[in-house]
Amino acid sequence: MRTVIRRLKLWRESAGMTQAEFGAAIGYGQELVSSVERGRRIPRPEYLDAADVALGAGGKIAALKEDVAEARYPKKVRDVKRLEAEAVEICSYNNSVIDGLLQTEEYARAVFSSRRPPFTEEELEQQVAARLARQEILDSSTALPVFNFVQCESTLRRPYGGRMVMRKQLEQLFQLGGLRNFDIQVMPLGREGNAGVDGPLRVLRLKDGTTVGYNEVQLISRAIADPKLVQILEIRYGIIRAQALNPQESLAFIEKMLGEL
Repeated sequence: MRTVIRRLKLWRESAGMTQAEFGAAIGYGQELVSSVERGRRIPRPEYLDAADVALGAGGKIAALKEDVAEARYPKKVRDVKRLEAEAVEICSYNNSVIDGLLQTEEYARAVFSSRRPPFTEEELEQQVAARLARQEILDSSTALPVFNFVQCESTLRRPYGGRMVMRKQLEQLFQLGGLRNFDIQVMPLGREGNAGVDGPLRVLRLKDGTTVGYNEVQLISRAIADPKLVQILEIRYGIIRAQALNPQESLAFIEKMLGEL
């Protein structure tokens, strides 16, 4: 971002424009231009597009949008996104919320809105945008990894955002569960055993043949590369999958819940 900011400022100064004149040319106030050039605000894509035209950059500034988009998201989100992009298989167990890769925008907004202390409106929008950006990996136009998600039944019954939001979320789970590279499984609350009592966990098998774990708890998120620790997560996840309903039973379970709603 520091490099992008320096380039923007140099382009503006080379054009002989003050911050106020530049702001007027691109449709923004001087205060916002100043905030961007001081690194306090990350420019949005439309800001860069307008700057490219106003400064006659011939696409050189607009071309920075992809890099700037990455910088808009919190570091932990960028780290997870990079790991997911390198994965050939993504396995996830969650007993708290629907996995972030599976969330609808409305559900994600409801989850982030429930955070205490609350996010500011700007922070909330940033978190939602970052979560949805991770879902680019689900785009069928790219080479897709294999996905397996085990959701505790409690996550399907906790109505974040209300009944209509939850219905739309369950419909998305049902639709994704029908894809060839997706397995969605439900861990019923009635199961006597659950190897996931310690909380959510992820196991990602990467293109280079390595396997990493990912653990996210309150205030702390970290990748786990130690082979001994990764092995423990793999064992736990294997047991969790065996304890849960199989994919066909799970889709029937989700369909039954949709009927109840």
